[in-house]
Amino acid sequence: MTAPLPDLGPQTRIVAQLADHVSDDHLTALTPCPDYTVGDLLAHLHTLSVAFRSAALKDFGPRTDTAPTTARPALSPDWRTDLPKALDALADAWRDPAAWTGDTRAGGVDLPGAVAGAVAADELVVHAWDLARALDLPYTPDPEALSSAHTFLQAAAELPDRPAGLFGPIVRVPEDAPLLDRALGLSGRDPEWTAPA
Repeated sequence: MTAPLPDLGPQTRIVAQLADHVSDDHLTALTPCPDYTVGDLLAHLHTLSVAFRSAALKDFGPRTDTAPTTARPALSPDWRTDLPKALDALADAWRDPAAWTGDTRAGGVDLPGAVAGAVAADELVVHAWDLARALDLPYTPDPEALSSAHTFLQAAAELPDRPAGLFGPIVRVPEDAPLLDRALGLSGRDPEWTAPA
């Protein structure tokens, strides 16, 4: 029996709910994501949502071919309506089983559809934590998305030729730490991060 495919919808809704708490005063606040303010993080979430929707649809072009190291996107003045729509469209695209099959492209990298879906889950889980920490809000990720993200991050950490800059250096956390903390450590995040005073 084949395992059911992850539904990114619950996690995209969590991201949208966190974004609802962002005031204009928050936009310049620091986040655990290196060199990203809250505004930068919101722009990144919008861009990755659009890119990974295109990856799910196998709709190749500038959205799937642009490396994440390219110039940082600017936050749209309409981000409060644009971001939730992009998140919904991302979740809808990955509900199609065809999104998880064959090969696709994201960030200028060719990869299997199933891996691209796991990367999307990872981005949503980790960046939602970044946002929650920056806003000092509680955060509980969707368990399915978290499991997918952790599996991807663990596999990436075990690559003998893990590309430099894929994530920050791994932060060691106790083996019996909660799954979210273990995923964060693998992503280069310190689960104990707090905003500078």
